[in-house]
Amino acid sequence: MSTAFPKSATVERVLRGQLCSGCGACAAISDGAIAMQVVSPGYLRPVQSQPIQSGTEQIIAAACPGATLAPWGDALEINPLWGPAVEVATGHATDNVLRHTASSGAMISALAIQALESGIVDAIVHTHADPDNPIATLTAISDTRAKVVAGAGSRYAPSSPLAGLGALLDDPRRFAFIGKPCDVSALRQWAAKDARVAARFPIMVSFFCGGIPSHRGTEAILEDLDVKREELAEFRYRGDGWPGFATAVRKDGTSARMSYAKSWGDRLSKHVQFRCKICPDAVGGVADLVCADAWYGDERGYPSFEEAEGRSLVIARTATGKALLNAARDANAVTTEPCPITEIDLMQPSQARRKRLARSRLAAMAFWLHPRPDASGALVRRAARQASLVEAAKSFLGLLRRIASKAY
Repeated sequence: MSTAFPKSATVERVLRGQLCSGCGACAAISDGAIAMQVVSPGYLRPVQSQPIQSGTEQIIAAACPGATLAPWGDALEINPLWGPAVEVATGHATDNVLRHTASSGAMISALAIQALESGIVDAIVHTHADPDNPIATLTAISDTRAKVVAGAGSRYAPSSPLAGLGALLDDPRRFAFIGKPCDVSALRQWAAKDARVAARFPIMVSFFCGGIPSHRGTEAILEDLDVKREELAEFRYRGDGWPGFATAVRKDGTSARMSYAKSWGDRLSKHVQFRCKICPDAVGGVADLVCADAWYGDERGYPSFEEAEGRSLVIARTATGKALLNAARDANAVTTEPCPITEIDLMQPSQARRKRLARSRLAAMAFWLHPRPDASGALVRRAARQASLVEAAKSFLGLLRRIASKAY
């Protein structure tokens, strides 16, 4: 007897176009009909096992960041590269141990702890390393400072932090959510369709994202370090300094490490999924607060990855985000200095280029009738005005070739 059933049209289209970010929103919204699974070469992707209702499909279509991006707004004062900004600053956590442990200035961790200890929220939903598989991730709910600190640091690996959030919708607690820009976009749009989501997640925090590599990227680092998977007890992508080293700790206590410039630039970035390469919002444009590395430029004007004291960029995008940042400063949990928004161009040149060229890449997808996300609300047209004709043409033609050769 056949067990075939109609599949989610949104999920099928997103998968066909290699547009899935692996966020897990469809799994959470479908109430068990969809689950996230690891597929080759090591990405998290949705697998549907049961039929879903038409109303559920409509919510998935509205929330999925592979289908549509949450709009930034259309006010002229919104910066087309960096998004809405109530305040822009640089700074760091005042706890020097936390600052050293985290990936940059520990701003996200300090703000999360402030939200928790001040009672603004009851717990933090964020991504941790999986203790049973050190190169993988799991979603944790942290209700103490120690748990937040244990999860500090970047995880350059697939994660689906939204997948289990359906179970929290009837939980009386309030949560701060920390996730990738695509995760926050999905959560924000889901909240617009379901009041329980908005009530449970009053604070959404994100970060500038360079893209999600497959597990194969981390495996390439381990191979370079001559560390076998079965020997691995812990893997840290960054931290213990800024930017810190990718560090593999063996079960016998010995370790090996690789510089950030090599681990990200030469290994992980080569394994980033297609959706991230065409991302129209890698800067968390709809988060309440977003943080990033406030890199110092070298003599050529490019970010320097020499080890230094951690420094974070922080952008409060909403009144809610501004209030949390103010509370953290009042409590002496963080210290900040004002930063002109135009200075971000120097700190994050790759993100500036990514946004300038988003329209050209979406145009290449349209040329081939390739599925593409609706990014009309993310100011891609305005951002494209800052691209030169030469770089836009190269971007357009390059993606035309990639799609034609299926080089995703």
